[in-house]
Amino acid sequence: LHLQAEQACRQLVRTQEEHERLLQAAVEQAEGLERDLRSAEAVLADRAAHLKDAQAQLSRDKLLIEDLRKENRGFAMALQAAELKQKSTEEKNQVLEEQALALKQLIGKITPASLSA
Repeated sequence: LHLQAEQACRQLVRTQEEHERLLQAAVEQAEGLERDLRSAEAVLADRAAHLKDAQAQLSRDKLLIEDLRKENRGFAMALQAAELKQKSTEEKNQVLEEQALALKQLIGKITPASLSA
């Protein structure tokens, strides 16, 4: 009976040592998982900060694009007005050239007549 008690005691000690090893391994694994979790949280926080910066830049870019569109509309209107003015000027220039040609022809007809008189 004494021998059985010693064997049972040794078995109990071995079982307890095995449980302590398993517990230590579980604690180390949990600590490793906590480190991994903290690392993942840091990466996520960094990425979130980058995304926030990118979103802010995108908002600024959208405002800039809208300003450029407004400016472009103003330039388009100014260009259209300048083209209309140029067309009007070209038409007036054409009329003046026709009048100048008519005067030149008239002077050509008058000059020989006045020289012969």
